[in-house]
Amino acid sequence: MNLVNIFSNWILSRALLTFIISCLLSFLLTPLVIKIYRKLKWLDDPKKQTHPKVIHKYPVPRGGGIPIFLAILATSLILLPLDKHLIGILAGGFLILIIGILDDRFNLNPYLRLGAGILAALFVVGAGIGIAFITNPFGGVIQLNQPQIPVFLFGKMRTIWVLADIFAVLWILWSMNFVNWSKGVDGQLPGMVAIAGITIGLLSLKFSADITQWPVIILAFATAGAYLGFLPWNFFPQKIMPGYGGGALAGFFLAVLTILSTTKVGTGTMVLAVPMLDAFYTIIRRIRKGKSPVWGDAGHLHHKLMNLGWGKRRIAIFYWLITAIFGFLAIVLKTQAKFYTIILLIVVFGGILLWLNYFLSSSSRPDQSSG
Repeated sequence: MNLVNIFSNWILSRALLTFIISCLLSFLLTPLVIKIYRKLKWLDDPKKQTHPKVIHKYPVPRGGGIPIFLAILATSLILLPLDKHLIGILAGGFLILIIGILDDRFNLNPYLRLGAGILAALFVVGAGIGIAFITNPFGGVIQLNQPQIPVFLFGKMRTIWVLADIFAVLWILWSMNFVNWSKGVDGQLPGMVAIAGITIGLLSLKFSADITQWPVIILAFATAGAYLGFLPWNFFPQKIMPGYGGGALAGFFLAVLTILSTTKVGTGTMVLAVPMLDAFYTIIRRIRKGKSPVWGDAGHLHHKLMNLGWGKRRIAIFYWLITAIFGFLAIVLKTQAKFYTIILLIVVFGGILLWLNYFLSSSSRPDQSSG
């Protein structure tokens, strides 16, 4: 057995260990958070919420971001070197967690959460993580490493890669928001994120001979494990919600992983195509109606599927399956094929939404409490 095979097997065993530890920690910590939130009476009570996006029928604690972040934090500190990149990632994640806890208690203004998301992304970029290039589906790469601005900061001369850093901040912020919007149904988010994390981890394993990829693999499986461990408590009938902390953390970690891995942004776009397109069309719909794009409503795809008569279990499983299918395609397709697949999805998804709007406008709304 050559050294490459030995190293690959070592990485795989570490990845599996990471996944198991993270999953168990999240699973064991979640009931403690449920107990604390119930004792503090930090519950999302539908009788006190008049917002149309509220579809649960009984008081449920949020707070899902706490066990998820702690599981990722613990496994990362145990199994990864504590370098500047990891510090920047964990600092950004911790900020999102704090904002999530405050939102659980006070229902923060979406623009405040947006500002915190920008700051969290800046922690990552400040640690030296950026998108230096994107792959051109028609061949070659598009470089984003120019222009560069030298800055003397903290006693050292540093360089700001303007386009690379701006693109990284926008990608992280966009991912945080569209993934967070895909948590409306019990179990929808954690299953989807677990599959996406495993997909990124498996894709990085293809390049495991590259020693720079093994921390990405560990972090990907830590993220997947944390959300899978949370899933049993969030699946219908849910005992806890992900909250903003759990939803935004999911988008944050997945965005960072796609930046760090050799798969880049194209894989994230492919794996999370449906929630991303849903968010894109939702923003257009809200702007056309003269509403703010960041204020929630009951017009997401999962809401429309419920109006169509689908139960919450069915919708969650649909999101898992569609994520798994596109995750498989992301693994087997080349860059150009991914590009054409995404274009096809945009057209098909837009047609489906138009049909749903037309169909639902002339039909009655079924009971939303169905599992």
